[in-house]
Amino acid sequence: MKITYTTKNGRITTEIEGESQKDIFEKVNLFQEIFEELNCGKCGSDDVRFVVRNVDDNLYYELRCKSCNARLSFGVHKKGGGLFPKRKDSEGNWLPDGGWVKWNSKTEQNE
Repeated sequence: MKITYTTKNGRITTEIEGESQKDIFEKVNLFQEIFEELNCGKCGSDDVRFVVRNVDDNLYYELRCKSCNARLSFGVHKKGGGLFPKRKDSEGNWLPDGGWVKWNSKTEQNE
């Protein structure tokens, strides 16, 4: 079974293949979790970009708002290597603004 899926904003179209409706449903969920983030959680702008940074041979995946420079970071699953949005802090508490953060150069911390 194969479907063609287009994001709500029409920017990305993909083919998703699976053996059952359940399999397709799970794959669409994984796709939406990454590619359906349409607006910045800080300012609401729809001018968001996919960014991959390489620091000391480590890759960091994020969405970055071109309007206010906030970012949403993604982690990598240990099994399978898929991505997930980081919406919790290191203690497991939910971050405000859906996980979108801005760097404050005065306090040298994320807001």
